[in-house]
Amino acid sequence: MGVKLRGITHPKPISFGDLNGKKICIDSANTLYQFLAIIRQPDGTPLKDHTGKVTSHLSGLFYRTINLYENGIKPIYVFDGVPPKLKKKELERRKESRESAETLWKRALEIGDLELARKYAQASSRLTDELVEGACTLLGYMGIPYIKSPQEGEAQAAYMAKKGDCWAVASQDYDALLFGAPRLVRNLTISGRRKLPGKKQYIQIQPEIIFLDELIDKNSLTLNELILCGILVGTDFNKGLKGCGAKTAVKLLKKYGGDLNKIYEEKGEKPPENLQEIMEVFQKPLVTDNYKISWEKPQTEEIIEFLCRKHDFSLSRVQKALNRLVESYNKYFAVTGLEKWF
Repeated sequence: MGVKLRGITHPKPISFGDLNGKKICIDSANTLYQFLAIIRQPDGTPLKDHTGKVTSHLSGLFYRTINLYENGIKPIYVFDGVPPKLKKKELERRKESRESAETLWKRALEIGDLELARKYAQASSRLTDELVEGACTLLGYMGIPYIKSPQEGEAQAAYMAKKGDCWAVASQDYDALLFGAPRLVRNLTISGRRKLPGKKQYIQIQPEIIFLDELIDKNSLTLNELILCGILVGTDFNKGLKGCGAKTAVKLLKKYGGDLNKIYEEKGEKPPENLQEIMEVFQKPLVTDNYKISWEKPQTEEIIEFLCRKHDFSLSRVQKALNRLVESYNKYFAVTGLEKWF
């Protein structure tokens, strides 16, 4: 779900050129779900190989990462670990939602409504351990660093951004801001022309950036109050206050001096019983320092074997993309000559 803070953010449009030379930690789960949802056949069926295994995520990961490389962006993919116990209800809700969407997808196919079928198909996307393992294998062959978080990937990415090991976190969700990420980049891996849901219209999507200090300053909040705002709106760890959006949450926090008990009392509801535990998920997330960040020379033969021979990707298209990958690596990432000694 992700916390819905859009109403109080002040995103600024940016170009890929603005991110040249920047290390960006990418929320892998969020990104792979985007690929699984978007990269599908007209009837909603995901891309698959001859064995029936889904490959939509591999296609998105391969070609979009090369686009980042060509713009001199240094991607670091961060994967989720074991979810916190507090997330159990949200994960169950997502599972039920996916199962419902899959049923509606099949019904839409039966009546021949392909547009409706595709809509529900996208909502039925599942990111399994097997798909994640395949993504990590591909990244390894491409020479792209990836890190497995002990728990929440966004928490790990935010931690690395706060340390200065990356410049920003890239995700479509806003949760990284609650974890203290100084910069959040949205639309990094899905920029381009996109069709509006249910309409025959297209819009151009471009990357945008949100600065945490600006978000806090313009809303006259502290980071802890921003976390409280998220709790009022609703997070992956608690149900929000009924009918409360981000702007309303900020007004209520100011009205009652950040006292959630008074806010819930006004609305005739009870605050979360485990409020402190939810706060600590964001304030003291489980993260690791056990990682290495380096961009290695792409293993072209291994990539061809993995994508083309194992997963039925077009050899000619992959070879063209590999030429771009190697060229970009040599231009932006290869360490040669005297650089090795510094």
